[in-house]
Amino acid sequence: MPKIRAATLVEHRRLQRDALLAAARELLAAGGMEALTFPQLAARTGLARSSVYEYFKSRAAVVEELCAVDFPAWAAEVADAVAAEPTPAARVEAYVRAQLALAGDPRHRAVAAISAMELDDAARGRIRAAHGQLVGPIVDALAELGHPQPALAAVLLQGTVEAAAKRLEFGDAAERPEVITDAAVALVLEGVSGSSRA
Repeated sequence: MPKIRAATLVEHRRLQRDALLAAARELLAAGGMEALTFPQLAARTGLARSSVYEYFKSRAAVVEELCAVDFPAWAAEVADAVAAEPTPAARVEAYVRAQLALAGDPRHRAVAAISAMELDDAARGRIRAAHGQLVGPIVDALAELGHPQPALAAVLLQGTVEAAAKRLEFGDAAERPEVITDAAVALVLEGVSGSSRA
């Protein structure tokens, strides 16, 4: 009987933690770090504010947990999209398009709202490592296309994707998302083909 109660308690705590993370995503997506407060987390989940502190000691801890949960899922989705394509150029295009399609996902908007300045060095390091996982799938495709420095090119390509994602979120409302995505794809593919000709 005590074992059953212990298992139920563990499941209850997992569900509460998941609910807090879901609420954090919503708050970050709607209002950035300023919106992510423990009173707001408590209000959205029906927990007492003191109960929120039993799960997370700080806002940075909430953000770090979100990144630990969400980044691997996005990286897997992007990797699947890349792996499904038969040619290196198609894999590069899929890499850009998959990430920009995910830019509208509330999980992405939440993490995009995170100010790394508010996190400690260890948390920033883990977030950088998770970002690095996104770049991994494309290095081989860039090498196949003949880029002389595929790892560097992948990092720069990722910068283009992030700029396009910001444009999708904060740019001119008259700009259609597909126009931004197509422009990013064209820029990346032209850059890669131009560098391989050099």
